[in-house]
Amino acid sequence: MRNITETVKQLLIINVLFFIGTLAVGDQAYDLLALYFPENGGFQFWQPITHMFMHGGFMHILFNMFALYSFGSALEHFWGGKKFLFFYLSCGLGAALIHTGINYYYFQDAINTLVESGFEKAEILKVLNEGKINTQWQELLTTSQYQNFISSYAGTVVGASGAIYGIIVAFAFMFPNAELALIFIPVPIKAKYFVPGLVAVDLYLGVSGQSLFGGPGIAHFAHVGGALFGLLISWYWKKNQFENNRWN
Repeated sequence: MRNITETVKQLLIINVLFFIGTLAVGDQAYDLLALYFPENGGFQFWQPITHMFMHGGFMHILFNMFALYSFGSALEHFWGGKKFLFFYLSCGLGAALIHTGINYYYFQDAINTLVESGFEKAEILKVLNEGKINTQWQELLTTSQYQNFISSYAGTVVGASGAIYGIIVAFAFMFPNAELALIFIPVPIKAKYFVPGLVAVDLYLGVSGQSLFGGPGIAHFAHVGGALFGLLISWYWKKNQFENNRWN
């Protein structure tokens, strides 16, 4: 790992250890460490942090760790280790916040419709926490309302993708003219063109509910949330010339 910085190296090791550990432990690790919806009985206060170090499969962790290695060291060289770690965790938490906020909107929209139709919220939550559904809900909600309602409540989130999107956006912000050589694009493309396009695709897929190469189950709004926090933090630091004041 040529030119890899210390904090990036430690993050790579931690993510790999978590991945190996989940292979050994199985579903119990995901039950405890993945991020659940706050209204779900499976939610625990540590999950906004631990979900960042969990991954759903080999290709998931491979792409995230490759991006961390490719872009993270440049930022750590520039900012220092403590500042980079703060940035990484902040983007991951920001991704979780945006993802959960969108899910809460979908969830509350469906709850309001059901309550207006005569259901009580406490009874709805009781049924959901028992792992059941009421077939009448499908009759009262639109197809998209129902799908968003159930997926918001029952879905879990794992992965460092939110933090990684923050890193990629920060890299493009700090080094906009850096040319990226990508496997699926035959010519190098500058970061200032590629990264906004990547985030725009995620935003479109999140709003439209469509899927691309990854298929269903991709937390597009978590990606957008990580990118947004990465941009805001980078902009704030640059605006206040924090880049000249390393934390270590």
